[in-house]
Amino acid sequence: MTNLPNAQPGALAGLKVLDLSRVLAGPWCTQILADLGADVVKIERPGAGDDTRHWGPPFLKDEQGQDTTQASYFTACNRNKRSVTLDMATAEGQALIRDMAMRADILVENFKVGGLKQYGLDHASLMALNPRLIYCSVTGFGQDGPYAERAGYDLMIQAMSGMMSITGRADDQPGGGPLRVGVALTDLFTGIYASTAILAALNVRHQTGKGQHIDMSLLDVGMAILANQAAGFLNTGQVPGRQGNSHPSLAPYQDFPTADGAMLLAIGNDGQFARFCAAAGQPEWAQDERFTTNTLRVKHRDILIPLMSELTRSRDTADWITLLEDKAVPCGPINDIGRAFDDAQVKARGLAVTLPREAGDGIRDIVGVASPLRLADNPPVLRNAPPALGQHTAEVLAELGLSAERIAELRQSGVV
Repeated sequence: MTNLPNAQPGALAGLKVLDLSRVLAGPWCTQILADLGADVVKIERPGAGDDTRHWGPPFLKDEQGQDTTQASYFTACNRNKRSVTLDMATAEGQALIRDMAMRADILVENFKVGGLKQYGLDHASLMALNPRLIYCSVTGFGQDGPYAERAGYDLMIQAMSGMMSITGRADDQPGGGPLRVGVALTDLFTGIYASTAILAALNVRHQTGKGQHIDMSLLDVGMAILANQAAGFLNTGQVPGRQGNSHPSLAPYQDFPTADGAMLLAIGNDGQFARFCAAAGQPEWAQDERFTTNTLRVKHRDILIPLMSELTRSRDTADWITLLEDKAVPCGPINDIGRAFDDAQVKARGLAVTLPREAGDGIRDIVGVASPLRLADNPPVLRNAPPALGQHTAEVLAELGLSAERIAELRQSGVV
């Protein structure tokens, strides 16, 4: 991961992004663009900012190691951005946003459908001023349909889409019942899909010179990421259920008990199963007519899994990993997040990145996860830590041509 101020420009250097989004899906999208080099200006409410600035604990710590009032949640999806506080409910604030939009290549917002029209900041109004603008709207349910005007939240979408119905243990198992995924999965995937759509629209603009409106819906994304589970239902009519950590189409592909805890085996083909059996001292299992193919192993998993579980309890997790890692049998520990960041491969890839922050708020630096986008020639450049609220207001307004006196007047009146 490139962290140097003199590194070559990112792949999206020169693009200007106006970020009117908050919470997670929109900011995740714009952070991807920012990591790739785009100049992202984030508009926040004066005095309050993005909702996630207050979603704590946990909170960021100051130089003395004491909790501040700034939640760590915000830092997950707002690095490499410049924060401007601006009240878009005022005529002066709306005028400033229109000025920024006329200079921008991309705008991302996640207001309710029609919510920005009252301010003259909807896609039709702004694209009329700047026909090259790519305007991305992120909502819970999309721009049309009977639910269009409803607010959408990740937890709601995980429930409505069926994701929770396939996550967790079966009802007749201890701890059974529907569960949400441990992070806001549909928000995150919506951010990723949105960034992909924006890049596609940019390519079209290269050919036509025109921007376009992008309609991103959490529900659409939630249904799309059901992936093989959706494909299975749509083509067979069979509704899948919860089955814990096992896989509906592969076996053995789940967690197994060990002498000191548990491990994960992800055996995806017959060769891997045969190599596991040989290494584990049970080569006959690979020849057993009930287990010779994956389809047969899935059919007879109620026999195979108890046999394997009895065997896996005979060794520690580390011993199993050592035994299998050179046999091309996917096997690994089930880490908590602390152990994951302490993993040798995670460290070697530099996945925890510390960025200094000079905002005068007592927070010296912020640690985050490196971008996974590894472009050989134009890698992501982590230029700036997630900003303090309004940290770049004067800087950005000066770029619009406002004098220091005019900026002071806007501050005094509460516009910024």
